[in-house]
Amino acid sequence: MCGIAGFLAPSLHPDAMPGVVTSMLSLIRHRGPDETGYYLDDGFAMGTVRLAIVDLASGSQPMSDPTGRHWISFNGELYNHVELREELRALGRPFRTHCDTEVVLQAWLQWGAGCLTRFNGAFAFAIRDAVSGELVLARDRYGKRPLFYTEHDGGLLFASEMKAFRAFPGFRFTLDPRELASVFAVWTPLPDRTPFEGVRQLPMGGVLTVRDGRRTLRTYEELAVDAPPFEGSEEDAAAFVRETLRASVELRLRSDVEVGVYLSGGLDSSVVTKLATDLSRGEVRTFSVAFENAEFDESGSQRVVASHLGTRHSSVTVSGADIAEHFPAAVHHAEVPSFRTAFVPMYLLSRHVRDSGVKTVLSGEGADEAFLGYSLFRETMLRASWHELSGEERKAGLARLHPELAHFGPAHQKHMAGLFQQFSEERLPGLFSHELRYQNGRFAARLLKDRGVDPFADALEMVRAAPGYAGLSAVQKAQWLEYKTLLAGYLLSTQGERMGLAHGVENRCPFLDPAVVRAAASVNLRFDDGSEEKAILKKAFRGELPASSLARRKQPYRAPGSAVFKDHRPDYLELVLSGTELGKLDWVDPVFAQKLVAKVMTTPADEISTKEDQAFVYLLSTAVLDRRFVRDTGWPDAVPEADLKIRTVVDNRRALPRVGGMR
Repeated sequence: MCGIAGFLAPSLHPDAMPGVVTSMLSLIRHRGPDETGYYLDDGFAMGTVRLAIVDLASGSQPMSDPTGRHWISFNGELYNHVELREELRALGRPFRTHCDTEVVLQAWLQWGAGCLTRFNGAFAFAIRDAVSGELVLARDRYGKRPLFYTEHDGGLLFASEMKAFRAFPGFRFTLDPRELASVFAVWTPLPDRTPFEGVRQLPMGGVLTVRDGRRTLRTYEELAVDAPPFEGSEEDAAAFVRETLRASVELRLRSDVEVGVYLSGGLDSSVVTKLATDLSRGEVRTFSVAFENAEFDESGSQRVVASHLGTRHSSVTVSGADIAEHFPAAVHHAEVPSFRTAFVPMYLLSRHVRDSGVKTVLSGEGADEAFLGYSLFRETMLRASWHELSGEERKAGLARLHPELAHFGPAHQKHMAGLFQQFSEERLPGLFSHELRYQNGRFAARLLKDRGVDPFADALEMVRAAPGYAGLSAVQKAQWLEYKTLLAGYLLSTQGERMGLAHGVENRCPFLDPAVVRAAASVNLRFDDGSEEKAILKKAFRGELPASSLARRKQPYRAPGSAVFKDHRPDYLELVLSGTELGKLDWVDPVFAQKLVAKVMTTPADEISTKEDQAFVYLLSTAVLDRRFVRDTGWPDAVPEADLKIRTVVDNRRALPRVGGMR
C-alpha cells in the first residue's frame, strides 16, 4: 500500500523537478511512511511513498523493467499476484523480486490494458514509457484506491490525494459550486468528480493514457450487478457463497506483515473474522470503535463475536468531544465534504490500530451492496410494486422495513405509506430507488448561493449514459447507484481508505472480490425476495457465529452528528458561526446558512431533522475544506525531505531518446 504522485510539466525548469516531486510526496507521506522514492525524466516526474506489506526488502518504488524503459509507481495490493507471476514466468517474463508491483508491470508489458481484467486487487498506478513518453494511469474496478489528476500550465499533475497538488508551483484550489451542488444532493462526488474546479478523479475501472499531448480516458470494465441465476438448491447456494468468500479472505491474508480485522459486531465483519480465524496460523487481532454515547455503541455485540471466535480484541472509545476535536484533521484527509461525522471515529480507530503495531486490516465493506443488506433495497422493492399491492400487503411490507428502529411504529409507518404513495412513480429518470434519500440532498443544496444549478443533472447524465443500465430491475439499479456513489465515494474513501491511510493502515475488502460480487448477484436473483435480510449469507454461516449475530437485524454504523459541535464548541466552529467568516465563502448563501446554524446551535438535538443535521455537517466540512485548500491556512506542516526515508532516486533526464511527450 502506498501513495503516488507525479507530473508532466514541460514548462517546469529541470532543476526544480526534484524539489517539487519530493514536496508533493511529503504531503502524502502518511500513506507510506516506510520509504520514499522518485523517478525523473525530461519534463516528467513520479514518486512513491511506500507502506511495505509484501516483499519488504526488495519492493522499493518506482520500479522498472529490466531494460529501464518502463517505470511504475503502484498504490495498492494485487491479491492474485502469486498466480499471475507463475503464468507470466511461463510466458518468459523475468522477475527480480517477489513484489506484486513487478507483477503489475510485467503483466502490463505482456498483455497491455487487457491485464486489468485479470487483476484481483485494490490498486491505482502510473506507468511511464521513457522512450515514447507515454503515461498510463489506471484504477481498480470498484474504486478502492484513489487517483486524482488535473491539467496545469500545459501539463498534467496526478496523485493519490489532491493535497499533493498544493506543492506544485502556481497551482491553486477553487471549490466548484456545480460540483458542490451534486455532492450535497447525491451525498458523494460522482465517480470521476471532485469538489474542486478542474480536478478530476480517475473513475472506477478507468484507464487514462497521455501521449503526444493528447489524453484518452476509457473504461476497461463496466460495473456488473447482474449474473445468471444460481441453478442449485438454497443449501447449494449457501455453500457456494461460503466457499467463494473463504477463497477471497484467503487471498487477502497474503502479506509479509500481520493482518487484523475491523469487527463492528454485525454480520458482515463477523463473517470476515470467522474466515480469518479459520485460515490464519496464529491469533487474529480484531479492532473496533466503541462510543461513550450508548445510542451509538455496539461494543457488546463486538465482544460477543470476539469471545466466540477467540480473537485478541481491542477497541477505541470515542466521545462527542473526540469527534469535535478531530473533525478538521479527518476532513483534511477526506478532501471532500461529508454529510455525517461517522468517518471521524474511523480516523481515530486507524490511529489505534497503527499504534498497536498493525498496518493491514480486513473489513466487511461491500457486503450490503452485494447481498442487498440495506433497507434502501427493501424500500425499492416495496415502492416498485406499490400499485400492485393491497392495503394489507402494503402494511405488512412497511412493518418489515425497519425492525431495528425502536421508534419505527405505526405512526412512522403511516408517514412512510404517504411518502411511498407520493414517490411510487419515477420523477428523476433512472434514480427511482434513491429519490426519497435525495430529498435531504435538495435541502442541503439550498446552502449554495447559485440556486440555478440542477444538483441532479450530472447524476441523471451518468445513469443515462451507463451501458445496460436501462435494462436493470429497480433493485439492480439501486445496487448500481450504491456501488457508484455511496460505496466508492464515501464508504471506501472518506470513511474507509482515507481514514486508514491517514495513519498508514491498509484496508482490504473480501466482499469486493469480483467472484464474490458475481456469486451474490446470482443467488440474489433466486433466493432474495426482500423478506429476510441476507438470508443466504446467514445460512452460509449458521452454527459458526453467535446466534445473536445471525438474528440481529442490520444496525447501520452511526456516530453522533451536529450535536457534538453545539455541545463542545471547538474554536473552528467560528467558520460557520461568524458572519464575517461565512462572508468569505463565496459559494454559500449566507442568509440560509446563518438560519441553519442558528437553529442547530439553539435547538435540542432530538428536534433537529436528519436533513438539517446533514446540511450542517456539509456546511462545516466544506468550510474546513475552503480554509485548508482554497485559502491555504491551517495546513499541517509538510514533512521535511530529510524525514522522507528516500531510498530510490532515478534521474533519467536526457538519458534516453524521446519520441513525443506533452506539448
